[in-house]
Order: sequence, then structure tokens, then C-alpha cells
Amino acid sequence: MIEQRTYRNQFSQQRFRSFVVNYKETDLWIGVDPGSFRDEMQEVALAKVIALRTEMEAYLLNDPVFGRTFEPHAVKPNAPEIVNRMADAARRAEVGPMAAVAGAFSEAVGQHLMQQFSIQEIVVENGGDIFLKINRNLLMSVYAGNSPLSGKIGIEIQASESPLGVCTSAGTVGPSVSLGKTDATMIICRNTALADALATRFGNLVQVPEDVQQVTQQTVPFPEILSAVIICWDKIGIRGQFEMKLLR
Repeated sequence: MIEQRTYRNQFSQQRFRSFVVNYKETDLWIGVDPGSFRDEMQEVALAKVIALRTEMEAYLLNDPVFGRTFEPHAVKPNAPEIVNRMADAARRAEVGPMAAVAGAFSEAVGQHLMQQFSIQEIVVENGGDIFLKINRNLLMSVYAGNSPLSGKIGIEIQASESPLGVCTSAGTVGPSVSLGKTDATMIICRNTALADALATRFGNLVQVPEDVQQVTQQTVPFPEILSAVIICWDKIGIRGQFEMKLLR
């Protein structure tokens, strides 16, 4: 887990003032531009996380399949908004709803903070799944575990396209369940929960490096995908509207 979180270091301490919110399995890194930062943001973010988890856990007591299935799942009437967001993303990506939980939480917390405070720039990172709203372009490196390409590829996120979600799934890094073998599958969408679910979908399809190009092409029919990056050992597939840059 310590190694997994090292990608948080890429966010500039001059550009963002940051804090961490921990509650049960949820571990958020939140960065806000210094001019907008308020000390009480941490308390507000924690309260939102607790509310989201309480709603989801209460729902799981009545619908336990929602929490364990790897397939799309129809939710019960009057399900909480966070559950509906996850279920909708899972349906569109054809995966289980929990594949969207980190992205859904990132976006919900980010949107809540933006509603409560006047914020120019914000990044909410949750286990590699990121919601962001920026005013200037942001170069993000792709962390890919032990791949020789890890940290050497950057994607320049266009500020004009935010807010959006940047989500990464991996079969070789981190605690999340993946049926594939990618070192990183990064998907960028305007809907963070959907980006999370699609990262799982396409990450599941790669078993060997030779699968990368074919699976990258399979992202084309999804107009919601602004950019996709798939890395499996020494192979990389990239498509979409954001520029790739080589990093030192």
C-alpha cells in the first residue's frame, strides 16, 4: 500500500495544498489550490465520506449481491444516489458495480467540496482513481508498477475539458480485484465512476503484452472515453485527445 500511494508525489506542493481523509477502507488524497484552501475542508470531506459509506453499507445489507458480483446488477427501488451511480457505470462498462466504487467516491466528494466552498482547482485521488477540476493544464505521469515504462509516460490533461475523471486499474499493482495482467490501464472520462468501471473492463482483457494494441482498439466504440493508456510490461497502447509526453 505504501508503494501504491507514491504516485501522489507527482502533484505539485506549490500548486496544491493537500490533506488525507481516512475512513475504514477509504483513503483519499485531496489537493486544493492554495488560494481556495480552507482548514475546515478536511472535516467536510470526512463527513461526506462517512455519509457515503453509511448509505452504501446499509444498502448492501439488503442487496449483498451488489457488493460481490462481477456482472452488472439492477439495484432495488430507492437505492442511494452513490449506489445508482455505481450501478449505471457498471452497466455501461459491463462489469460489477464495485468496479466503480473508488471513482464514484472521488467524484462525489470532489463535487461536494466544490458546492460547499469556492474552489479554483481540486484533485481527489482514491487508490489511483482521480476526480479533478483544474484551471491550467496538468501533466500526469502513469504509474505502472514494475513495468520499465512506469513513470516514463505522461498525459497532459487539458484544463478546458475538466472536471473529469482519470482512473487506473492494474492486475499487478494494488489490492483491487482485476482479472487481467496489465501494469496500468488508465481511462479518462468526464464521469469518474464510468472511467473507473471502464478501466476495469479493459484491464481485464489483457493477459499478455501482445494483447495491448488489440484491447486499446476496443476502446474506440466508447465515445465517453477521452483518452486511454494501457501498459503491460514493455508494451503500451495510447489513443484519445490528450497529448502523450515522455518523462525523464
